[in-house]
Amino acid sequence: MRVNLTVNGRATAADDVWEGESLLYVLRERLGLPGAKNACEQGECGSCTVYLDGTPVCACLVAAGQAEGREVVTVEGLSRGGTPFPDAGPAHGDVSGEGLHEVQRAFLDAGAVQCGFCTPGLVVQAHALLAEADGVPPDADIREALAGNLCRCTGYEKILDAVRLAATRLRPPP
Repeated sequence: MRVNLTVNGRATAADDVWEGESLLYVLRERLGLPGAKNACEQGECGSCTVYLDGTPVCACLVAAGQAEGREVVTVEGLSRGGTPFPDAGPAHGDVSGEGLHEVQRAFLDAGAVQCGFCTPGLVVQAHALLAEADGVPPDADIREALAGNLCRCTGYEKILDAVRLAATRLRPPP
């Protein structure tokens, strides 16, 4: 089947999609967006978190057909200078940090990126939290928001630091 969807602001289609294929597989293997990671494939680790119509979801649990006509935003789509497709320009895969969203920048600056495998899912989930937050959320709220995202390197304190830093940068105190 063909799946038509908008990914990171760009209308696109994936052809020859198998009925049981996940949105994660389509994003990574068919559209060349490696940001969302394939880890547990059971929705337990959050490494594949993306926005689907503005709501964070585990892409491994969404059948690709369910994304028909919907909008997907991946971690690649959060950056201002990021380009969603490998052929779209030199900013794809940019490691200089230019054009990153404040949440992405804060993860780098706070040292919250260890092996980096869980980072894209954590960034998307933190982005969602901060989009709703008024100021710096309490640690309990940050922990609750990130509860579905596992870091196998156990670097949670740096992750919390990154979310606080991003919140401060996005909404500086008056």
